[in-house]
Amino acid sequence: MATLDYSSVKPQKPWRLDSKQLALNSGIFIIAILLTPVLLNITALNGKLGGAFIFIVLATAGNILLSVIRQGVKTISTSIAASLIYVATGLVLLPLASVLITVIMRGKDAIRFNTLTQDMRFSQPDAAFTEGGALHAILGTVEIVLIASIICVPLGILTALYLTEIKGRFENLVRFLVQAMSGVPSIVAGLFIYSVLIVTLGAKYSAFAGALALSILMLPTVARTSEEVLKLIPNDLREAGVALGATQWRTVAMVVVPAAKSGILTAVILGVARVAGETAPLLLTILGNTSTHLNPFDGPVAALPLYTFSLMKTGLEVAVNRAWGGALILLTLVLILFITARLLSGKKR
Repeated sequence: MATLDYSSVKPQKPWRLDSKQLALNSGIFIIAILLTPVLLNITALNGKLGGAFIFIVLATAGNILLSVIRQGVKTISTSIAASLIYVATGLVLLPLASVLITVIMRGKDAIRFNTLTQDMRFSQPDAAFTEGGALHAILGTVEIVLIASIICVPLGILTALYLTEIKGRFENLVRFLVQAMSGVPSIVAGLFIYSVLIVTLGAKYSAFAGALALSILMLPTVARTSEEVLKLIPNDLREAGVALGATQWRTVAMVVVPAAKSGILTAVILGVARVAGETAPLLLTILGNTSTHLNPFDGPVAALPLYTFSLMKTGLEVAVNRAWGGALILLTLVLILFITARLLSGKKR
């Protein structure tokens, strides 16, 4: 009996556009770009928002019309749904692109080599960009975030393991408290550490106090995200570990956690991104400084969010540009952190 060879058969993907259809859609996109400034001048709309609205309407209408001409009226509902999906995706990416472009364009002039190697100890906020820098703020941010991560990451992961693996009698209470902590305003976390640690116990403004305030904000993000990741691990893995004679903690430590490593790293990065740009808690806990200070337990320190805020409130043009430079450095540090985490958690091909 002859056997059929299916090795040469390729799966069909009718929803994927071919080169001709892609060219037509690109033509619609280009026409919408060219017509947008024309309609912007002859209508009552103006500004970037007006241009974006006109472009979205033209591109959506053009894609729907092209789909109807190509496939008939019966596909108009599919065309409308696909266009709305593209529009929604564009609206989500538009604020992100706007923020990135604005920060890069406003902050690139303030970035010099001395920005990364000098502090503001002997420089004024309105000094030339070739004088002073943000070294003290960069080191302070790294120090505070690192201490907060050391405090928060083990607590957040252990909390997630308690909620997903142990499921003790206080499971609902712990979950409720974690969810309630996620809604705590950042200024409240700073006030709590200020009143307890600095006012009541007499501690000094320090990086450690700022890290404690950020830990309050970081913990619920790490715990809740890790919990959702651990829920995605199939129970078959847990049952297989127990069937082979392993105890529960050994199964969790050697099977469940390694399987969820990528998601847990993502949870940690989300927690770091949640607190890296916080300013309000740091105003009450680290106070700020213009010189490099590496002792995390004694004396005020600087941080990039506080550095940016302090320069921005002066109102001086050069100081404001320095503040944009600090924001650009902060975005770059978070981007490097994201890329590093993805590389560490990625699977080898």
